[in-house]
Amino acid sequence: MSPRKIGVTELVLRDAHQSLMATRMALEDMVDACADIDAAGYWSVECWGGATFDSCIRFLNEDPWVRLRTFRELMPNTRLQMLLRGQNLLGYRHYEDTVVEEFVEKSAENGMDVFRVFDALNDPRNMAQAMQAVKKVGKHAQGTICYTISPVHTVEGYVKLAGQLIDMGAESIALKDMAALLQPQPAYDIIRGIKETYGDIQINVHCHSTTGVTLVSLMKAIEAGADVVDTAISSMSLGPGHNPTESLVAMLEGTDYTTDLDMDRLVKIRDHFAKIRPKYAEFESATLVDTGIFSSQIPGGMLSNMESQLKAQGAGDRIDEVMAEVPLVKADAGHPPLVTPSSQIVGTQAVFNVLMGRYKVLTGEFADLMLGYYGECLGERNPEVIKLAQAQAKKDPITVRPADLLKPEWDELVAQAKELEGADGTEEDVLTNAMFPGVAPGFFKTRAEGPKNVGKTAEQLAAEEEAAKRKAQGISGPVKYNVTIAGRSHSVSVEPA
Repeated sequence: MSPRKIGVTELVLRDAHQSLMATRMALEDMVDACADIDAAGYWSVECWGGATFDSCIRFLNEDPWVRLRTFRELMPNTRLQMLLRGQNLLGYRHYEDTVVEEFVEKSAENGMDVFRVFDALNDPRNMAQAMQAVKKVGKHAQGTICYTISPVHTVEGYVKLAGQLIDMGAESIALKDMAALLQPQPAYDIIRGIKETYGDIQINVHCHSTTGVTLVSLMKAIEAGADVVDTAISSMSLGPGHNPTESLVAMLEGTDYTTDLDMDRLVKIRDHFAKIRPKYAEFESATLVDTGIFSSQIPGGMLSNMESQLKAQGAGDRIDEVMAEVPLVKADAGHPPLVTPSSQIVGTQAVFNVLMGRYKVLTGEFADLMLGYYGECLGERNPEVIKLAQAQAKKDPITVRPADLLKPEWDELVAQAKELEGADGTEEDVLTNAMFPGVAPGFFKTRAEGPKNVGKTAEQLAAEEEAAKRKAQGISGPVKYNVTIAGRSHSVSVEPA
């Protein structure tokens, strides 16, 4: 009997550099690896969505739609995959249904194949419209379960949620572990439960590596019946990122499973990104392994954000208090999974609680979370905090799907984009401005200047390497010598090259 083939989703073009180096990698540093990625035999390549869209226009002066079309051209044999925040699309608010349909349609036209649709609260109502839109354009709709741990989250609950996603048209199910909380036994139990309950539905498993246990979790998920797992090429892996692709291949050797990935291609991909990675060292996370996440449940990106907030207030030494406060705020909010945007909302409120007193001041976003304007959480919200939110926001709690309260907005968004200098009138530009109205106008003005690479140049890296060598040799400044010529002493100063 031949080994069962396990599909692999490669993350190096999206979540790897998002998690390791704040999404700063420029397209020009990816294109030379695309031919090998296209030929390596991956089930899919995640290359768009998440924070990449924001970073393209905010930091890189790069059109994200051009990035997607470039990937489509360079990887014609590969399923391209994106991460889509359900009714939030790639922004930080809910959008009216027509906007969701337009975005999915344009993404498909520009080359997207697999849409991994998730909601920060695991509220199926916030995923339904995006899933339907994906099905409408004939692309792969992947319903996503955001994994977290709490007194109200159970294996049975996750299995039930998988069924709800299947009922709304999911072609596959993704178990998304954004904080490296998924331990081996729960991974096995959840995958096994979904397979036994719903039959041969495809299951993809996505784990970060921050806690150091999740490569084992991937193995247990595979043993339980998982069909596809997410990894990142080794030169862009580990820390708050992901498990190495080559390590997965090696782990499966001699077992009843195989990836059938082309190792020669993987080596070329590895070597390419090993050369690229030093350019972005200034953006790198310092985290290697952090088992404290099991108690704080704070994803790596969220931790660095809170640290910067505290330092800005001259309270950098209070990070431990904030980390202890986060699970308490999370519980008061009904135990939402901590993923964009809920992680930022809960984390910022925890900072406020530590600096100003518990719930003395509520952020507008946290008030909306407490009042149901982001959707429903699995757990019960603290009624006392709901009252505080109601008083501050001056509006009542809701139980309906939040997008049901939105008025049609597409025509207005089109009109807004037409007024912007540098916008070209395309629906892509309308969508870019709709998702990031504070950033897009500036991007449109400078777009014609072309992309900028925020990483260091080869010359800069070489200069830094030479400086490091001199420092290692103890030569950091001019060296003075006393030289005697014809009986006369001369002082000579030699500057480092």
